[in-house]
Amino acid sequence: MEMNMAMAMCSSVYRVQQPVLPTLCYLRAPYGSQWCWRRGGFKMKTEKRSFCRASGVGVEKLEMEKPEICTADELHYVAVPGSNWRLALWHYNPPPEAPARNHPLLLLSGVATNATGFDLAPGASLARHMSKEGFDTWILEVRGAGLSKREGEATVNETYIKDDASVKLMETMIGDNSNDGLVRSDQNLMEIDFQVESENIRAKEEKIETTLEKSELAGRLLETFLRLSEKLTFLLNESQYRVMSARLVDQIAKLLEDAQLSGRFNEIKEKLFNLLLEKQNSAITAQFVEMSERLVKMLEEGQRSVPSQIVDLRERLISTIDDFQKQMDLIVKYDWDFDNYLEEDIPAVMEYVRNQSKPKDGKLFAIGHSMGGILLYSHLSSSARTGKRSGLAAVVTLGSSLDYTVSNSSLKLLLPLADPAQALNVPVLPLGTLMTAIYPLASQPPYALAWMSPQVSARNMMHPELLKKLVLNNFCTVPAKLILQLATAFRPGGLRNRTGSIYYKDNLGKCETPVLAVAGDEDLICPQEAVLDTAKLIPSHFVSYKLFGGENDIHYGHYDLVGGRLAARDVYPCIIEFLSNHDKLEFSN
Repeated sequence: MEMNMAMAMCSSVYRVQQPVLPTLCYLRAPYGSQWCWRRGGFKMKTEKRSFCRASGVGVEKLEMEKPEICTADELHYVAVPGSNWRLALWHYNPPPEAPARNHPLLLLSGVATNATGFDLAPGASLARHMSKEGFDTWILEVRGAGLSKREGEATVNETYIKDDASVKLMETMIGDNSNDGLVRSDQNLMEIDFQVESENIRAKEEKIETTLEKSELAGRLLETFLRLSEKLTFLLNESQYRVMSARLVDQIAKLLEDAQLSGRFNEIKEKLFNLLLEKQNSAITAQFVEMSERLVKMLEEGQRSVPSQIVDLRERLISTIDDFQKQMDLIVKYDWDFDNYLEEDIPAVMEYVRNQSKPKDGKLFAIGHSMGGILLYSHLSSSARTGKRSGLAAVVTLGSSLDYTVSNSSLKLLLPLADPAQALNVPVLPLGTLMTAIYPLASQPPYALAWMSPQVSARNMMHPELLKKLVLNNFCTVPAKLILQLATAFRPGGLRNRTGSIYYKDNLGKCETPVLAVAGDEDLICPQEAVLDTAKLIPSHFVSYKLFGGENDIHYGHYDLVGGRLAARDVYPCIIEFLSNHDKLEFSN
């Protein structure tokens, strides 16, 4: 796709505009016509086309359709500068009879979730409700969620594909296990690049190739040593990298100890560990080759004395190496945290929506649920800290807080992952697969995991089929390092940036953007105390607080605020009134 072309939409006219971000858009002719799609900016010259609402005439017809799982009117893709991510944006067009609005609306969902929660069904869809009220509505799926993908990946993300739970869990944990091997499945990340500087170095490279051909075990050892030394040094801090290196060495030592070879391995153990800590270069590579050969020779010599033990040991060592490489693959593949969302995904998408919707004052409305609201608070705080304009005309947060220490949030169950070493043990959290696996135990007799449902919805506040759809389709896999950063919200001072140098609460007192903070009376994930604690940090003339539930046996859980059976009656009108009151054009802030 050409980098200097993009598509802009104005009512029923589609036009190639000045460059913004490269994008791919799937379009549906609004209000009941057929699906079709077109690439944004695929024409070099400026072009204006008429658009027939009834038949879709005038929209380029290509062989592919928008994925069925996407229930929006359009699906857009936004490239994130400096990365290979393309973020999915679900777009809902306001009907012609809807009231005119000055600002488009961006919806942000919670951690490990996709756009499904905002559009569960026609009667339980915040996105469609806001669109019918005249808001040009967009739902962002951040990197790793829903239909967002890296360049070259298939369109439909694993989030929307649910197979047998146990099989899916394995697939999630080990990634794309192709016949070519995990390491070679992503050439951009896994390919080992040996730099040729002289004939001597070239000779060492030939030695590597010979070693790989000679022994599968030596090749796997070498591959593991090189990848750990070369790749993960860029992804982990020094202490985490030392933990990973020590873990590999200790796992090998334990296996050799069982075969009475620990004495010989101790001769090279310290050298191997020190090599792993060295910066990768040709000399280190040659030493890794030698180390791999020594380990294999050690096994071959031992085989002559205790053959059965050594055969079993070889298989166990290969299995250990494979498992370790899979763990490294996950660390490489799931390499993002909260700050990547905040500093890269959100700015890219806000800029894209501005260029598409063209609000006269350049501002957007935004609604964030759970982590989506945390992102909006952090964005407002960062804008105040740096003196930059927030770009937001008004913000609504649903069940969100920057500091959970004042509450008894059930998210404390994830706190064990706050240990960096534990995060390396479990580099990803396959929440989608886990929810799929445990849902039958929570919804069917004998209700062994009955505690799960109240985490999502209060009793009788969500239709059972919609609750099932939410649980089975709304969640995805996220990196442990994301959870690691979010866990700082349970420590004194609240959520902080990845280095711990910035507390996102600190600058909310300078916020000049109107905020509506919404809480549910039975929200176990983000209790009302936590919501109010963050809201109170914003100047009183810029913040409103609203608690739903607690009267007439009506209660609101975490997702009831978004898609509960009474949300359209209680919550949505409150949001619309707040945003409407702040829909005037202002050219400051």
